[in-house]
This record gives sequence, C-alpha cells and structure tokens, in this order.
Amino acid sequence: MSRAHCPRCQRPASHCLCAWIPDLPSRSRILLLQHPDESAHPLNTARLAALGLQRARLRIGERFDDLASLLADPGLRPLLLFPSAPAVDVADWRSTAPETDTLLIVLDGTWRKVRRLLRLNPALADLPRLALAPAVPSRYRVRRALEPGALSTVEAVAAALEMLEPGGGFEALLAPFDAMVDGQIAAREAAHGKA
Repeated sequence: MSRAHCPRCQRPASHCLCAWIPDLPSRSRILLLQHPDESAHPLNTARLAALGLQRARLRIGERFDDLASLLADPGLRPLLLFPSAPAVDVADWRSTAPETDTLLIVLDGTWRKVRRLLRLNPALADLPRLALAPAVPSRYRVRRALEPGALSTVEAVAAALEMLEPGGGFEALLAPFDAMVDGQIAAREAAHGKA
C-alpha cells in the first residue's frame, strides 16, 4: 500500500511542505527546464521554486521544441543561469532595457543531465549567461555537493533573483527547502536511533 501524497507539493502527506511555500511576485519570469529523471526525485527543489514564485513555470523533458519561439518574445530578455564565462555583469543587465522583463532559464538535473539539456536544445547555446557569485555554502545538508559552491535548484533560483532584483525577499523561497532538509535529517537520526 502506497502512502498518500500531497497533490500540490507531491511530498508524502505526512511531510507536506505547502504551509512553508510562499507566493512571491517577481519582475523576472522563471522557466525551469527539468530533466525527466529529476521530476520523480523525492527532494525535487525545482518544484519548490516553481510553486513559490508567481511567475515561474516548470517544464519537464529533454527536448523543448517550442523553446526558440519562446526565446524570440520581444517583451523578454532571456538569460540562462549557468556557471560559465563570459557571464553578464548583473549591474549592466539591470540597467540595460529595464522596461523589458528578464526570462531567467534554469536547467534542473545532475551536471551530466544539464549538459545534455544544453546539447539537445541548441536555442540555449548563445544566450547570455548568469553565473552566481561564490556566496554562502549550500543549506542542502542531506546531500554532499560534488563541486564547491554547488547549490540546489531552489537555492540557485533564490540567489539569482536576489542578484537581478535586490531586496525582493526571495530568501522566503528557502523556507520549504529548510523544512524539507530538517525533516530528512530528523528521519535519518530517528532511523539511526532505532538501529
């Protein structure tokens, strides 16, 4: 018999995170492109980002055939969140065409799967890129990062939005993430205590 799940956050009903999920406005639009293998992952932080932001959309797949037309919208300036050089200067980005909304594109998956998403979606190749400045360490205490400075998807989205829209209160996106991590640690400690 399977456990009941929350239809919104898709966590087990006993560990529902909806009470912590904010409803944040942003000037930027956020498009999360998630590799299919990540969508069923129990610690799916891209979903938390999509649920917590009014202007976020989560799409699952490997190939996004309509991506080129979406990126051609004259009312949006696409920006790919990806750690590579050359990266845009955030101050220049914010001051150039401030009347045009940013479309922040975030790839979700392991690094190998993210690189696959880039390869399979050539429309992403020439986009300007936003690299996160080294900052605080990840709060993802239940997983060890393979790369220094690595963040979960929801942490990366919150950090990117704080760069693009300073003072926007995007730290609130991390409340359900923190609750999830705390729950995982408590469950692990309870399991070790019973052993």
